[in-house]
Amino acid sequence: MKIVCTVRLRPPQRALVEQAAPGAEIVDRQCRTAEEMAELLASANGCDVLFTFRVSSEMMRLVPGLKWIQLLSAGADHVMKGHLDNSVAITTSSGIHSATMAEYTIASMLAFAHKLHSLIRAQMNREWRRSEDFMSLVDAMRGHTLGVVGYGSIGRETARLGRALGMRVIALKRNPAVRADPGWMPAGLGDPDGSIPERLYGPGERVAMLAECDYVTVTLPLTEATRGFIAEREFNAMKPHAYLVNVGRGEVIDQGALIEALRAGRIGGAGLDVFEREPLEADSPLWEMENTILTPHMAGAFKGYVETCCELFADNLRRFGAGQPLLNQVDPALGY
Repeated sequence: MKIVCTVRLRPPQRALVEQAAPGAEIVDRQCRTAEEMAELLASANGCDVLFTFRVSSEMMRLVPGLKWIQLLSAGADHVMKGHLDNSVAITTSSGIHSATMAEYTIASMLAFAHKLHSLIRAQMNREWRRSEDFMSLVDAMRGHTLGVVGYGSIGRETARLGRALGMRVIALKRNPAVRADPGWMPAGLGDPDGSIPERLYGPGERVAMLAECDYVTVTLPLTEATRGFIAEREFNAMKPHAYLVNVGRGEVIDQGALIEALRAGRIGGAGLDVFEREPLEADSPLWEMENTILTPHMAGAFKGYVETCCELFADNLRRFGAGQPLLNQVDPALGY
């Protein structure tokens, strides 16, 4: 078996891969550009397994005999655009970001609830705000309803943390009749059996679900079915104090409709880590809004990212060698 990695493996990471695939030939090199990746693939002269962040269909001609791509990303939309041969299995790193992105989501909600975003702006302006000003503004999250739109690994860990804060949890998933999640997840995290939500909704019930929520987290993958999933109709159904956090993909929310909802006070605020176009344009009104918290698509970043990916990769290598089903395998029909 030949494995090509477009990241440089440190000795502990390489050891994980070697133990999972004894005797495999491993070629690894840090590739920061498409040109560097193309050079590596051409010099490798084919492989069975590719461990990488991104890959295009144009590059597949450089990888004869490829059987499986293990992505270091949770999303696969950038790969599915390439119309890869369905004979090539694609697996994602869904689950590795669950703790970090769930913590980010709850942190954004807490910051909004306690008006930390306003206080940070005041600090930058050397402005002392009186505590009395916040008596009618700060609201504890306990007892409020958290809606999770997209009940995968990140959504399930967010639900677990929300419940720990005393929140009522409801969720939306493609098939609400199936509560369990077979995907990879670090031990002790998430909601593998789907028991936390008081109720699971289907995609066609999103308006009714959003009407109940005080806080909403969006963790949907980007597919044709989810593009523009939350738009004017959905914002009109939400509570005027509701706070929405999007850590999924920017295109699942109609950004123009979101801006209008924020301007008109149809929702209370938004925490956005992803946008329809990135980087966010310098002239976007989102930058100046007092009720937004914006970050540059970094919610999934953390120390030890590649190490955690290698743990999942090693699990899948053992399965691949034994002819067993791979974890987090993308369904081409669904796009994730």
